[in-house]
Amino acid sequence: MQISIAWCGIARVFLPFAAGCYLSYLFRTIIALIAEHLSSDTGLGTADLGLLSSVYFLVFAAAQIPIGILLDRFGPRRVQSALLLLAAAGAGLFALSSGFLALLIARAMIGLGMAAALTAGLKSTILWFPRDRVALLNGYMIMLGSLGAVTATAPAEHLLTWLDWRQLFGILAAATGATGILVYVVVPDRGIVPSTARATMRSVFGDRRFWNIAPLSATCIGSAWSLQGLWASPWLTDVEGYDRAHLVRQLFIMSIVLCAGAWLFGLMVHYVKRRRIGAEPILAIVAGLSIAAQLVLIMGVPVPSIVPWSVVAIVGTATVVSFAVIADYYPLELAGRASGALNVLHFGWAFLAQYVTGLVLEQWPTADGHRPVVAYQVAFGLNVALQIAALFWFSMPWLRSVTSWFGSIPSFMPTNVSNVVEPVGSYEDSIMLMPSDDGVEW
Repeated sequence: MQISIAWCGIARVFLPFAAGCYLSYLFRTIIALIAEHLSSDTGLGTADLGLLSSVYFLVFAAAQIPIGILLDRFGPRRVQSALLLLAAAGAGLFALSSGFLALLIARAMIGLGMAAALTAGLKSTILWFPRDRVALLNGYMIMLGSLGAVTATAPAEHLLTWLDWRQLFGILAAATGATGILVYVVVPDRGIVPSTARATMRSVFGDRRFWNIAPLSATCIGSAWSLQGLWASPWLTDVEGYDRAHLVRQLFIMSIVLCAGAWLFGLMVHYVKRRRIGAEPILAIVAGLSIAAQLVLIMGVPVPSIVPWSVVAIVGTATVVSFAVIADYYPLELAGRASGALNVLHFGWAFLAQYVTGLVLEQWPTADGHRPVVAYQVAFGLNVALQIAALFWFSMPWLRSVTSWFGSIPSFMPTNVSNVVEPVGSYEDSIMLMPSDDGVEW
C-alpha cells in the first residue's frame, strides 16, 4: 500500500535518499574545485585529471544494469545503504592517497558506491508514493541533490581556506558512512515484485522507443555533467581569464541554477502529465537549448558567459524529463532496470566526453599555463556535433510522420476540356484528369 505524501513518508523515505543524491552530486563535481590543489600536490597533468574525474562516470555507468536488477530484486533500502558504505571507504582512501593509481582506485570506489544514489531515489518514489506525484518528487529530489554541486563550489572553497583537500575528503567519508547507516535504519522495507532478469532486460534494450530517446538524453545530459564537473573551470580560466575568486563565484551561480532547473523540470513534467501529454517534446527543447548554448561558447558570441554556462548547468538536471519518459514506457517491476539502462548511457557518455576532451586539449601546448581558445573550440565542437546528430535521430519518427502526412494529401489540378494533359506511355502508367459536372474526378 502506498503511503501518502505526509511528513512521515517524506522523513522516512524521501529525505534519506535525497541525502544520498546530494552526496552523489558533491562527489561528481568536487574535482573541478580541487583540481589545482591535486595538480600541485601530486603532479597530475590535464589528461590525468580528466581520467581521474571521469573514472567516476565510467564505474558509475558500468554498475547501472546490475544495480537496476538489484534494486528491483532487493529494494532500494538495502542496495543504497551497502553502496554508501563502500563510497565512504573510497573517500577515506582518496584522502590518504598520494599516487595517481591509488587516487584512481579510490575515485572508482566512490563512483561505484554512488552508482545507486539517483536510481535508488527514483525507485523509492515509485514504490512508496502515488504515481501521479512521482515526476514532481523526482524533481524535488534532484533539486535537493543538486545542492551537492552548490556545496562543491563556494562553501567547499571556504572550507579549503582552513582545511586541505585531504581533510575535506575525510569529512566527506564520515558523512557518507553516516548516510548509509541512516538509510538502512530509517527507510522501511517494501515487498518487491519478482521478475526474470534476462527477460526484463531484453524488454528494455529491445524496445525501439528506448533507443529513440537514449542517444539524445545521453549526449546532452552526459555532456552537461562533463562540462560542469570538470571543463567549465579551465575554460573560464583559460578563455575568460577569470581569477580564482571569479571562477568560484561563477561555479557557484551555475550550481544554484542547477538546483532551479531540477525544480523547474519537475513542475513542467508534472504539468504535462496531468494533461496526459508525453514529456518527449520537453527533452527535445532542452537539447536544442543545450546545443545553442554550447555553440555560443564555441563561436565566441559576445554575451556574458554566465548565460550559456547556466543553460549547460540546467541541462544536467534534465534526467527528471528523461526518467519521466522512461517511467511511461515500462511497468513498476521494470523501473529499476529501465532507469539503470538509461543511466548507463548518461554516465558512459559523461566519461567519454570528459576524458576525450582532456585528450583533445593536450594536443595544443600551453602558454603561461593556459591553453589557446581553439583547443576548447575543437574539443567542445566535436561534442556538439554528436549532440546535433542525436537530436536529428530523435526527430526522425516525427519527421517521417510529417512527411507521410504530406504525402497522403492528393494533389488536385483543375482542368477543362482545352487543357487536358496528354498521357505519356501506356494508359496504366498514367493518370488523366477528366472534367465532369461535379468538378474534377480521377
